[in-house]
Amino acid sequence: MRASTALRTEGVVKHYGGVHALDGCSLTAGRGQITGLIGPNGSGKTTLFNVITGYARPDAGEVYLGDTRITGAAPDRVFEFGVGRTFQLTRIFPTLTVLENMLVPSRNGGTRRAMEQLEFMGIAAQHAEPAGTLSYGQRKLLELACVLVAGPAVILLDEPAGGVNPTLAGQIAGRIRELNRQGTAFLIVEHNMEFVMGLCDSVTVLDAGQVVASGPPAAVRNDPRVLDAYLGVAVDE
Repeated sequence: MRASTALRTEGVVKHYGGVHALDGCSLTAGRGQITGLIGPNGSGKTTLFNVITGYARPDAGEVYLGDTRITGAAPDRVFEFGVGRTFQLTRIFPTLTVLENMLVPSRNGGTRRAMEQLEFMGIAAQHAEPAGTLSYGQRKLLELACVLVAGPAVILLDEPAGGVNPTLAGQIAGRIRELNRQGTAFLIVEHNMEFVMGLCDSVTVLDAGQVVASGPPAAVRNDPRVLDAYLGVAVDE
């Protein structure tokens, strides 16, 4: 893996009929960094996540994990390469217990490893309860814990603070920081600007499927192109 790059896309294009969801999108998530990905609704953020993780095939362009080309690989193969992902709407098995969710065969890392991750996330006490009884924020913690069992090098988080109370959002941010200190890189889609600007080392902004700005949070916040596309209204709310 390149010393400075964990994940990158080069000129990714994805069309859905006449809609250009991604239009030459090139993005870099630095190794050992937390990178934010923001933009208005419909800017292509989730589509980019889907292309990176194999849920959608690009019409053009490439995706690399370090020096390894993973363009068009199936989701399970991308996961094996070392890219984990959560979803905007959590994907758990509500009738299984919290621990059983951790032991789904495709994510099986052993009971001990699973309990360690639940302890780390602060939900080990609920290990024997049906996952459907967890609060929405706890479900997000469970989904992230499931991803961690495989020890991915890069984790893509889709709206980790969305719909979560401030206390749990702070808990999630704390876990992300700790994992990052341990070497995990993150690419995070999030509409909560306070969360993004306080957590991320760099921020990339999408608008109409193209990157319009990228850099440190303070510089991105004040970039006129970003203010026009997105942040001008959001920051003042």
